[in-house]
Formats: sequence, C-alpha cells, structure tokens
Amino acid sequence: MSISRQRTLGGGGHHVLDYLKRMQAENHSFFYAVQDDNDLSCGNIFWADATSRTNYSYFGDAVIFDTTYRTNRYRVPFASFTGLNHHGQPVLFGCALILNESELSFIWLFRTWLHAMSGSHPVSITTDFDPSIHVTVAQVLPSTRHRFSKWSIFRETRGKLAHLYQSHPAFETEFKKCVHESETTDEFESYWHSLLERFCVMDNEWLQSMYNARQHWVPVCLRDSFFGEISSNEGNESLNFFFDGYVNSSTTLLGLVRQYEKTVSNWHERELKADYETTNSSPVLKTPSPMEKQAASLYTRKIFMKFQEELVETLANPATKIDDSGTITTYRVAKFGENQKSHVVTFNSFETKASCSCQMFEYSGIICRHILTVFRAKNVLTLPSQYLLKRWTRNAKTGTLLEEHASELPSSSRESITVRYNNLRQEAIKYVEEGAKSIQIYHVAMRALQEAASKVCTLKNQITGTAEGAIVTNGSSGGLLAADEDAPTYQSMHAEKLKKIQELTAELEVANQRCEVYRANLLAVLKDMEEQKLKLSVKVQNARLSLKE
Repeated sequence: MSISRQRTLGGGGHHVLDYLKRMQAENHSFFYAVQDDNDLSCGNIFWADATSRTNYSYFGDAVIFDTTYRTNRYRVPFASFTGLNHHGQPVLFGCALILNESELSFIWLFRTWLHAMSGSHPVSITTDFDPSIHVTVAQVLPSTRHRFSKWSIFRETRGKLAHLYQSHPAFETEFKKCVHESETTDEFESYWHSLLERFCVMDNEWLQSMYNARQHWVPVCLRDSFFGEISSNEGNESLNFFFDGYVNSSTTLLGLVRQYEKTVSNWHERELKADYETTNSSPVLKTPSPMEKQAASLYTRKIFMKFQEELVETLANPATKIDDSGTITTYRVAKFGENQKSHVVTFNSFETKASCSCQMFEYSGIICRHILTVFRAKNVLTLPSQYLLKRWTRNAKTGTLLEEHASELPSSSRESITVRYNNLRQEAIKYVEEGAKSIQIYHVAMRALQEAASKVCTLKNQITGTAEGAIVTNGSSGGLLAADEDAPTYQSMHAEKLKKIQELTAELEVANQRCEVYRANLLAVLKDMEEQKLKLSVKVQNARLSLKE
C-alpha cells in the first residue's frame, strides 16, 4: 500500500466546507478543521458534531478508525472514527475527508480528532493495516493498544500470496483456522510453525513480517486489552459498519453530506428504540439465579442476552479444584466431555475476585462462563461490582461520566450548554417512558412536570428581568444620571433581586428533589406492575396446563 497518496476534491470541497460552517453556526459545539486552509482542494478535513463528542465521553474506550474507502475505490476519500454504545450498536466519534495520505497528514488528523475529543486517549484503537497509520498511532496515542483488523490482514495476505492461494486452496482455510481457533499463545505458535512447514513457506518474507507483528492482529495476543467486542465474529469483516449501506462507491461529495445526516439520524433512532425496549420490557429468565435477575435489571437487553448465554453455559462447564493455598484457589473449568479445552480460573475469596485464562472479561467487559462457574461453586450469588462495566449498563449515559471529563472539556459556555442539554434530555426520555405506563402514573408524572416547569419559568423570568433592567440602565444616559443621584436605592433594588433569584433557585432545587421522589415512586409502581404481570402469567400458564390434563 502506498505510504503517501494525494487526492483532490475539486469544486465539491467548497460545498462541504459551506455545510460545516453552517452546522457550526447553528451549534458552536460542532467542531471542524481543515489541514490547509490555503488549498482546500488537497487539504484533509475533519468534523465531529456535538453528539459525537458527547458519546465519546461515554463510549470512547474502544475506537475504530475506518478507512475502507481506499480498498473499495470510493469516489470520496471518506473515513470515520467509531465505536460501540451500550447496546452494542455503532456510534460515531467523528468523520474525515482524507485527501493527503502522507504520514504527516495522518498525524494532523489524529491530533485534531484527539483535540475535539477533549484530549482523552482511548484504551484501544482498531485500524486497517497501514504503515502510516501504525506510525501515527504510536506517536499520537502511545498508551493506546493498537490492533490491525483481521479483515485487512487477510486481504493483504491474499494479495501478497496470490500464487500460494492458487496452488494450495487449503492454505487460506488453515491460515484463518490458525488465527481464529488458537486459544493460547503457545497453541498459536505451534499451529503457525506447523502451517508454514506443511506448505513449505518457512522463508516467506510476508508471513515472517506478519508473525513479527502478531501482537497487533492475532486475537489471542490481544485478549489482555479492552476492545469492547461482544461477538466472537466481530473484527473478521470490513470495519465499515456505521456508514455501511449509506456511503458507497457511487457516493458524491454532495451526496455524502445528505447521507451523513441520514445515517446519524437512523442510528440515533435505533438507539432510542433499543433504550425503549430495554426499559419497557423484561427478558425471560432461564435460571433461578439471583445473579441473572440482577444482570437483567442492570444491563441493556443485548448485553444481558450475552451474559445470560454465559450463565446458562455454566451448567455444562463443571469446575475442578486443582490448587488451594488458602485465600487463592485455582480451578480447571472445561465443558463436559471436552477436557482438552480447559481454562484455568484463579479465585481470591478475600476480594471476591477471579481471573480466567480466556481473558474474556478483559477483552469484552462481560464476565465469562468459566468465572461464573467458579462463582457458583463458591456461592457468589450476585455479580461483584468490579465485573459490572458501566458502559454496558442501561445507565451508561447517566451519572458522572461527563463530570469525570469536565476538566478536559473546552471551557466554552456553549460546551456546558451541550452537556446540560444532553443530561436533561436523557433524564426526560426516561421520565416520559415511565409516565406513559398507565393512566395513574401519567397523571402523577404530568403534575410533577407542570410543577417543575412552573418553577423553571418563574426563575427564567426573574433572571431575564434582571438582565433587561441592567441593559435599560446602562443603555440610557438619563438612567445613569438617576443611578448616580440615588445610588443606595439602586443597590438596594439590585440586592433584593439577587436575593429573590437565590430564593427561586432554592425552590427549583426543592422541585427537582420532589421530581426525583416522584420518579422513584413511578419506578416502584412499575416494579409492582411487572411482578403482578409475572404472577398473572404463571396463573394463566397453570390454568392452561390444568385444562390440557
């Protein structure tokens, strides 16, 4: 692959720039930058909207930099920074038009993106296999674990070893099997050397270079780092999944802008739908385990299904104690009848902490069946807090995550407006969903909202009135003279207004607390309704069984 390549946008670049300027004028949290303002036709362009920047504060631990356009011969040199939200859905962290593919240009792009994301480095980043990008990540994100996508490795290998693929069709299958099915580094090493010997390619330079870079692409060599993958086949295909189906080889620059907005809107709708399904429906529990009930109440629906799969598998994965040194106990866990594929779990009873040789939790943030088996053997009935990764829970976008990044965020007042807007919006969505459950809950919620709205409007009018009074006084020479002649009276009025604002602020805080109480009551009512629904369902099922008998 070429280390440096130049593209041009032609006149279409100005349409893109006009769009970005308009978006920033409408929302100052919209960020964009051009690498070379003097020559828009060949300078790289980056942008990220307010939602992308906010989402990064929640889900920016594992990032994907997608440059698939280069291999698909797209008409527009489009690239994107993406990740996964708490539903396992793609989420956007920024976009770029890459016209100059030099090493320096990639460094500019990554530094610009990092600046837009408040300088917070991700835990991991996945990219196409490319020397320029590899150097860029090492320089700009030195503490971030860098992974090459397997899809790009397999694509490059197919091109470099075309003659081998043609003369030995079985090589590709064996090559992928070696990569996908090796469960330990020793197993991979043994399989790899055996593969090279069988096909007589021990001296092949390309395969040797891939072996030397194994820490960047072979799954078993990467499992000690978090990549947020919840499916075993993720990473096998192209990285292009956020804009898949929206941006393709026929997309023009003008079309890109329209498709960008459409894609973002569609994924936002999917997230809201997943939020609603998680909040308003209960999954079917498959065990009597308190841990399963706990997970169902905390995780989003998709993540819970993954956890449930692991929990159910504990029934077929017995644990055998192989060492006990008091506080630390070691177990071998294997599926019944498959002892040759066992995993080792160490359990610290003092800290209620376990680690498994499969490293699934470190890699995905979801606890594995092997540790869950040991927990069952040790009577650990609920998930310890260290195994509940907040980014996978239904409350991933609430709480203090944004506050934790507050010192890193730009100091612009409009940035804080965006933060407050997103927090209020998220809480409002949950409140509306609960309030719509029944007519009784609806009336309680509506009264609470009307009371809170009244307080907010009163405070707003007071603040607005104070500001307008100051403008009138400062905008009129007569007013200034009057203020000079009767300064004590003006100061007294100003003090009274400030006191009134403080009183209203206190009242607003009380109203907010009251709303929280209403919300807690709503959740309690909802919980009772769900329990009654479950009991009724059991009665109906028993009645049907009686009729059949």
